[in-house]
Amino acid sequence: MKQLLLVGATGLVGGHVLQQALADPAVVRVIAPTRRSLVPHPKLLNPLVDFERLPDDADWWAVDAVVCTLGTTIRVAGSQAAFYKVDHDHPLAVARLARQHGAQAFAFNSALGADVASKVFYSRTKGETERDLQAVGYPSLAFVRPGLIGGHRAQSRPAEQLAVAVSGWVGPLLPKRYRVVPAERIAHHLLQAAMVAAPGVHVLPSEALL
Repeated sequence: MKQLLLVGATGLVGGHVLQQALADPAVVRVIAPTRRSLVPHPKLLNPLVDFERLPDDADWWAVDAVVCTLGTTIRVAGSQAAFYKVDHDHPLAVARLARQHGAQAFAFNSALGADVASKVFYSRTKGETERDLQAVGYPSLAFVRPGLIGGHRAQSRPAEQLAVAVSGWVGPLLPKRYRVVPAERIAHHLLQAAMVAAPGVHVLPSEALL
């Protein structure tokens, strides 16, 4: 029985992680800090937080494992600096606080092409986040790197929706790593990585998620 911290529960992938974790008998409690309230559940603790000012002494940081699905787009964030805060700074702050309180495993929803040397800002940010998470010192660390994510988002992402639609039409002709990955499959692998907590650093490429 494990206690799981989930950040990003209001997003597409995070919402699926939340559903799966609440239904998993091996998860005794899910702590999901969010900016707005979630639907109540007997196994759910939902502290309302400002990710710019996370409480460093809250007792709910003391969990066994963490799943992080925080993420946005530059269009939604409004600037590269604001995007970097959400996709790099906030996951890193969560990772450090949970680790300080004893968390042993961290599973991060990264992205296909994550690379600190990438010329693409998005991919470089994901790569830098992966690099900096490794420095936090988790005994078990998993990077799940999906390409296109399939599923209905509450927040519109036109470019991504178009890419998913095109990929869906020609999916069988594409190499596996470029095919659409259903959000629930990504959530499954994130939750499994956190619960199994295999020692070391593990990378799950997009083709392994199908």
